[in-house]
Amino acid sequence: MKIRVWGSRGSLAAPGADTMRYGGNTSCVEVRSATGDVVVLDAGTGIRPLGVQMADEGVKRIHLLLTHLHLDHLQGLGFFRPLYRPDVEVHIWGPPSPVQPLVERIATYMSPPLFPVRLADLPSMVTFHDAPEEPVVVGDLTFRASLVTHKGPTVGYRVEEDGRSVVYLPDHEPSLGVDIADQPPDWISGYELARGADILLHDAQYGDEEYDRHRGWGHSAIGHVVAFARKAEVARLVLFHHDPYHTDDELEGLVADARELWGEPDRVFSAWEGMTIDLDRNEVSLAVIPGSVTR
Repeated sequence: MKIRVWGSRGSLAAPGADTMRYGGNTSCVEVRSATGDVVVLDAGTGIRPLGVQMADEGVKRIHLLLTHLHLDHLQGLGFFRPLYRPDVEVHIWGPPSPVQPLVERIATYMSPPLFPVRLADLPSMVTFHDAPEEPVVVGDLTFRASLVTHKGPTVGYRVEEDGRSVVYLPDHEPSLGVDIADQPPDWISGYELARGADILLHDAQYGDEEYDRHRGWGHSAIGHVVAFARKAEVARLVLFHHDPYHTDDELEGLVADARELWGEPDRVFSAWEGMTIDLDRNEVSLAVIPGSVTR
């Protein structure tokens, strides 16, 4: 299984000189099996270049797994080139709602006056599904979802292949109202999904000193995400959903803080645009930014 980060910024795209190392595109992660099966996690602005690559490769079947419908996770959807190919089959999965089906909620964004092309006018073969609690098999990949603590209906995903697993929790506040260290595991949001994962990509939007000003906003502080990852006994933690106000240098400081808290620096990394992670039976390989503390 190969994982590639196409966007790791949270809340708002943040291009510029201060974000060039880690990137400014919002949440989008590609997961491919060894045999080429593909799922895409979220449709932030990072999905635009991914779509260009997929169109060039001639990918015909795509599963897009949306964690929730905040714009930083959906804004790139209308620019996802495979959606404009009549020979492409796209399955879009997202959190269930008792009020409105997924297709209608996404159509609110992909319609005038917010977007010039209506969802119903896309030439590709698009099918909508509620995020699955039971495993779904896509070739050699298997994925499932679980509701997690965040504003509005939100899920996280676990994707597996050949005994390896990656868990994606980009918007998550498991510490809200609880002390993770003292809480029974079954009462911690996202724990069952993340337990024992090889790779956990997790919301790490705030430094510990910033969190009190944003408590209840649906995001985690560095101390909370490290406590969660250790509680879930994940092998490696990848900090994700970087605050748009954090510069590259500030992100370097946050990953250094996380490594110090964990006490095992080689188990903590920070996501960056273009980062690749290879999972096979025998080893885990992460491509890191040359010269950075994420090495």
